[in-house]
Amino acid sequence: MLLEVKDLAVKYGNIEALHGISFNIDKGEIVTLIGANGAGKTSTLMTLARLSKPEAPEVFRGDILFEGKSLLKTEPHELIQKKMMCLVPEGRHIFGNLTVQENLDLATYARKVEVGEIHESLDLVYSLFPRLKERRKQRSESLSGGEQQMLAVGRALMTGTDFIMLDEPSMGLAPILMYDMFRALKKINELKGMTILVVEQNAKVALDFASRGYVLDTGEIIASGSSEELRNNEDVKKAYLGG
Repeated sequence: MLLEVKDLAVKYGNIEALHGISFNIDKGEIVTLIGANGAGKTSTLMTLARLSKPEAPEVFRGDILFEGKSLLKTEPHELIQKKMMCLVPEGRHIFGNLTVQENLDLATYARKVEVGEIHESLDLVYSLFPRLKERRKQRSESLSGGEQQMLAVGRALMTGTDFIMLDEPSMGLAPILMYDMFRALKKINELKGMTILVVEQNAKVALDFASRGYVLDTGEIIASGSSEELRNNEDVKKAYLGG
């Protein structure tokens, strides 16, 4: 098992955001966490990424195990340095005053590898997202929303990690760009065995993309199973799939 979340409870000040959730992810899986706004999806990812307060909540119960070892005392930069996992945050958070190429180069700062290996990662990013290669000398603030999301994902891939977490990657994207994004992620999963955890409000897209998932509602996991099982769950259909 790659990641195991055990009875995780977190809070912002006195406000409890997660009430003891448990889930797991195996190496090479694509798993989704779906739910409405305010369900606790982003709080979950921020906690997994070990971001500091006040941006991320405080863990007051439970544990996060990566390959059997607790991450509770791990700093965010250590996750990147040890190539454990990388978060693609909601809102992209790219460096708008830098070019596409400079954004991608920055993501390699912690990689202690040969230059050739970094070039291989860059070639992979540009093969997955040809638009980025076309605009590699362009300031990233001038990219479209879809191109900025591609850059945010590409930047995560440049860290060299085999596990990426994505927070609402389809937000604000036109349908064609949204599906291009998920096709590229599916391809990297198939080519490299990339493990992916995706948080999505668009449950239909998320369940089409992932092999299995968990439904989060007001800080609690209320359903889990394969994507097909969740699509056929009457409560999930009524609440999240419009049927």
